[in-house]
Amino acid sequence: MQKEEVFTELIQEHQALLYKVTSIYTENKEDQDDLFQEVVYQLWKYFDSFRNDSKITTWMYRVAMNTSITFIKKKKRRPDSVPIADVFLKQSDTNDDAYDERLKLLYQHLKHLNTLEKGLIFLLLEGKSYNEIADITGLSASNVGTKISRIKKKLKTNMTKQ
Repeated sequence: MQKEEVFTELIQEHQALLYKVTSIYTENKEDQDDLFQEVVYQLWKYFDSFRNDSKITTWMYRVAMNTSITFIKKKKRRPDSVPIADVFLKQSDTNDDAYDERLKLLYQHLKHLNTLEKGLIFLLLEGKSYNEIADITGLSASNVGTKISRIKKKLKTNMTKQ
């Protein structure tokens, strides 16, 4: 298989992962689409440098999160942009209104976390272990555990205030 075919299959296979990462760092669909394109570009740009030292998804998470953080920093330098709509990490397919409301409330509180906190909680919600999160973020596993514990406490405190 040629490089382009392998890369295209990789993106198609892990498209949901990329959309999840981009949705947590953006406030509207247009920004999410822009960020998604930038992430795919960065993955393509560095595709040849992937050394198979980790799982391909670990590498993709790392590139996607680093690209998202850079995107946020650039966006903050352009203060004239205004968010048009709130976008949730994923839309619920259930008809359970109570679940949908709880999910909406959680996502509203996640938007108030700082960049690192958002990334750590996102990876935890994705079912990643502390060791996997450490590989993706470059933190130690014990540091990941400490930070996640503090984030959970912060979320719990903020959510019980309402």
